[in-house]
Amino acid sequence: MNKDVGAGQAVYSKKVLSIYDLWVLGFSNHYLWKCPTRLISQQFADLVTANHLDVGVGTGYYLKQNLPAGGQRIALVDLNENSLESTAKAIEHLKPEIYCRNVLEPFGLGCEAFDSVSINYLLHCLPGSMSEKSIVFSHIREVMSAGGVVFGSTILGQGTEKNAFAQKLMSLYNKKGIFCNDHDELGALEEALHQYFLNVKVEVIGCVALFSATKA
Repeated sequence: MNKDVGAGQAVYSKKVLSIYDLWVLGFSNHYLWKCPTRLISQQFADLVTANHLDVGVGTGYYLKQNLPAGGQRIALVDLNENSLESTAKAIEHLKPEIYCRNVLEPFGLGCEAFDSVSINYLLHCLPGSMSEKSIVFSHIREVMSAGGVVFGSTILGQGTEKNAFAQKLMSLYNKKGIFCNDHDELGALEEALHQYFLNVKVEVIGCVALFSATKA
């Protein structure tokens, strides 16, 4: 496994996951990245289907907030086993399919395709330029059904206004390998999405790009 890939996911220990929602979704989104979590959650609620794959699961916050009690197919893809375990436990009543995968490689799930795929706050953690890490969209496309929707969010390193604390924290995260988004910018994200999908929509709120697209 690429050591940079490992660095981006290794930070998500059980201890970090225990404060993730409070620090990232509660504080950072609102006061640093300037994109309230409720907006990302609303996009999730609007676009999720009853046959859904979540890529880069974190704590499973959006799944917990926006899925009904049952009756749908849910699958999880992540390289970090702590994240998979935490999220699977939180939605165990939905009996999720669980796949431990490096998203920069073909998923090889060997299962029925999905009608929707979410990828929130993963791109800015992946190593390489946007053109390099956007290979994840190719792998996502392979597991989507025709007409399916992919949607998500990512923190941009270029082309957005940041307060001093946000800039310092982003620089620190990049230095430690938690983020790799120094050069991520809107145009490169849009180009990557158009390469693999149709009906591309991207909205920048604060430092965050919310995007969606469909498979032909």
